[in-house]
Amino acid sequence: MAVLTDNTKGALLMMCSMAAFTFNDTCVKLLGPEVPLFQMLFLRGLASSLMIWGLARTLGALRWRMPRRDWGLVALRTTSEIGAAYFFITALYHMPIANVTAVLQVLPLTVTLGGAMFFGEAVGWRRMSAILAGFIGMLLIVRPGPEGFDLYAGYALAAVVFVTVRDLSTRRMSAEVPSMTVTLVASLGVMGFAGVASLGVEWVALDARQIGLIGGASVFILGGYLFSVMVMRVGEISFIAPFRYTSLLWALLLGFVVFGNWPDPITLAGCVIVVGAGVFTLLRGRRLAQENSTRT
Repeated sequence: MAVLTDNTKGALLMMCSMAAFTFNDTCVKLLGPEVPLFQMLFLRGLASSLMIWGLARTLGALRWRMPRRDWGLVALRTTSEIGAAYFFITALYHMPIANVTAVLQVLPLTVTLGGAMFFGEAVGWRRMSAILAGFIGMLLIVRPGPEGFDLYAGYALAAVVFVTVRDLSTRRMSAEVPSMTVTLVASLGVMGFAGVASLGVEWVALDARQIGLIGGASVFILGGYLFSVMVMRVGEISFIAPFRYTSLLWALLLGFVVFGNWPDPITLAGCVIVVGAGVFTLLRGRRLAQENSTRT
């Protein structure tokens, strides 16, 4: 029997992570017309936080002693996670799942651009051209204008900004900072924010189906976090990273099967441009890293 290489294992884990996150999004969207946003976020956060805590305790992966600088970055990351959760799920409640997911595919481009702007990371003209092409593709998806652009497309873009800040702050953390601790703090942060915000919202009684969807969302988001942590421990990230775009394939499939939605040709063209630009940026970064390591 063939033995899987580390890169193959990493690619499979990344695809599992993206599938889990997209199934979570599907459960959340099904709840959208029925359960208030903050009630759903609080209940999902409570369930997922308990599961993350139990898993982290079992694995011995919780550690709270960190330098003050890292705690500051954890706080920034958690704040960004809260903003991302609010804007993303609000957009998800009101937009087709494939469209929202497609907008988020510009993240590798915005993180690369943010690294150049704030950390002085070198980005050549090829990757800058890919970033520009990716943003043009994003405009085809959200279509700013009196007919195509609405408030919730703006919410999806705001989620991109918050996730970009989240990822950039994560990159600046020390290597010793435990991933599970960061994940648990973020989950508790979203739960706490939603709990306070839900005080001004009238809660609804949940039926068995809704409880099942919230439970399913909690399990899927835990799976997404777990697989994403496992991804960091096998294979080359530069090889594995492009497989994150499989989330768009899942979003297209689930959007059609569950909600009967299929993007129009212009939106699909934008998706292709964004994914193509992102894959090029990731592969170009990988090649440059290999060339630099060869020189040294």
